[in-house]
Amino acid sequence: MSWTTRQKKKSKAWMHEHVNDPYVQQAQKEGWRARAVFKLAEIDEKDKLLKPGMVVVDLGATPGSWCQYAVKRIQPGGRLIALDLLDFEPLAGVEFIQGDFREDAVLERLNSALAGRPVDLVLSDMAPNMTGIAATDSAQVMYLAELTLDFARQNLKPGGDLLVKVFQGAGFMELRQALQAAFETLATRKPAASRDRSAELYLLARKKR
Repeated sequence: MSWTTRQKKKSKAWMHEHVNDPYVQQAQKEGWRARAVFKLAEIDEKDKLLKPGMVVVDLGATPGSWCQYAVKRIQPGGRLIALDLLDFEPLAGVEFIQGDFREDAVLERLNSALAGRPVDLVLSDMAPNMTGIAATDSAQVMYLAELTLDFARQNLKPGGDLLVKVFQGAGFMELRQALQAAFETLATRKPAASRDRSAELYLLARKKR
């Protein structure tokens, strides 16, 4: 079987799974932009992440389901800044910056938007374009998670929280150790909406030191 044929089969199987996914169907029914909303909602319900008046930064925000959920939870008085490489359909109450988080110029725009105001919560559901090569994909996800931690170290207020998507693989334990050094508590979350075959996990680091 050729590589192209295998890829077509994979795409067809993914589309079949996606269309029949109960979380996809529920998201469409309830008006959410993506099924990923249920991951954040489950973690928020369990861990009480979002509160009125918070300043929140959402990295890797497109298509915006996390923003849809979070922007309601932080009102009145909250502020939500979202960033992504891809286009973002405008959403009331959300300030959007388009650009690559790995670039210094984009990070400067994000810092300018914050204007020195400390952040209460950093959310990151960022993922690179997947190659299908596990080692490569894991390394890229870990790199984004490390950049997210750097941003959180610089911008989170003392006592602030970070929720970041990671893959289990090379660099995972080192990232855990770095998070444990920077925050008082660290927990692992695997929401029900995260597909079983997916290697993704969410690390929830709380109370920045």
